[in-house]
Amino acid sequence: MNAHDIILRPVITEKSMSGIADKTYTFKVAKNATKIDIKRAVEELFGVQVDKVNTLHVRGHMRRQGRNVGYTPSWKKAVVSLKEDSKSIEFFEGML
Repeated sequence: MNAHDIILRPVITEKSMSGIADKTYTFKVAKNATKIDIKRAVEELFGVQVDKVNTLHVRGHMRRQGRNVGYTPSWKKAVVSLKEDSKSIEFFEGML
């Protein structure tokens, strides 16, 4: 897999935006990606130095449409912490 197949999109929420000051960024990643794959992909795409990667599986939520009941898809989330001497990711800087 290449880096664009691993990192799918950034997660833009109030909680994830509060971590930008600590150089902590949140991404939606491929379900079969490992922490090592995610670290290499972030370093390749954004040119930064990654300190650690935390991952978690997000379960789908139950949703109703009238009498029909279903679940949204489950997905994998990665919280990436950068090293102190690393530069920040420019994509997130404009959102503050």
